[in-house]
Amino acid sequence: MGTRLRVVQWATGNIGSRALAAVIEHPGLELAGLWVSNPAKLGCDAGTLCGLPETGIRAVGTLEEVLAIPADCVLYMRQGTDIAELCQLLASGRNVVTTRGDFHHPPRMDPAERQAIEEACAAGGSSIYSTGSSPGFVTEALAIPLLSLSRRLDCLTIDEYGDVSTRNSPELLFEVMGFGQPMAAFDQSRADHVKADFSASLAQLAAGIGLEIDEWRAFGEYSPARADIEIAAGPVQAGTMAAQRVTVDGLHRGTPRLRFRANWFVTTAITDAWQLRESGWRIRVEGDTPLDVGITFPVAPENYAAFTPGLTAHRAVNAVAAVCAAPPGIRTTVDLPQVLARLEA
Repeated sequence: MGTRLRVVQWATGNIGSRALAAVIEHPGLELAGLWVSNPAKLGCDAGTLCGLPETGIRAVGTLEEVLAIPADCVLYMRQGTDIAELCQLLASGRNVVTTRGDFHHPPRMDPAERQAIEEACAAGGSSIYSTGSSPGFVTEALAIPLLSLSRRLDCLTIDEYGDVSTRNSPELLFEVMGFGQPMAAFDQSRADHVKADFSASLAQLAAGIGLEIDEWRAFGEYSPARADIEIAAGPVQAGTMAAQRVTVDGLHRGTPRLRFRANWFVTTAITDAWQLRESGWRIRVEGDTPLDVGITFPVAPENYAAFTPGLTAHRAVNAVAAVCAAPPGIRTTVDLPQVLARLEA
């Protein structure tokens, strides 16, 4: 780590802005460039866009401008994944760390897209890695050492809890997510969307530990409020939807062996016995070395929106050094060395 690695930040949404600030402040990284999609941000100083002093690095808006910047790595955090764009970055010799979930388990990728990415990595001597907090940290980086204590695994269950009662976003909660609406059948397409990302991450874990999975299944459920409540976004009446969860199961011979369950709720006072907890994760290992691990976030509600982007952004920033040192190709948490955070002395 004697030489600072040059990094281009690609996009400045909630996650990208936090990653940008982390790169600027990181002792082992140097901000080399910044790509933005919003025309209003073009030419703006990178520091200004993330609440830090000016850096002298101005935002650009084209791939060609990024390719003209000497860099070791691109932190790719745009909306959507552009395979052709990534292939040009990788073929130019720039490694990529992304919070897009497309590369958690290469065998599950579209064969043509995987081949194109692998060929670009070979041409540029570069590598690409998908990571984040969930999927990523909780489904891979945390699960791997927990399972290192076991010799027989009956089932790994990861529960993710999201209490959104303090979020003052009526359109998101009531119209998009459906809280406070009459009970109805769960939209299976939403469950399938969650399955796409999380089954890929868990499939990487299964392959790494030699666990055979025959089928991936996902389903969603709603639960109503037991009483009228008032949340930051407005009222939720008794009998209307107050909690929802999506379960992704990896099965072997019909029995769940790996399970991820996303629980979103505005109150724990619901009709069904879902054992909801405060926001965070619960990881249970059932087997010859049973474990029950809980993680919560001791953050005041008013600071929550400012805190959560770091959960995803910081792991990606911390992974840059390991990815730059890795052999060319699509890299995974299973084959990379442990990601270490290099902090200020």
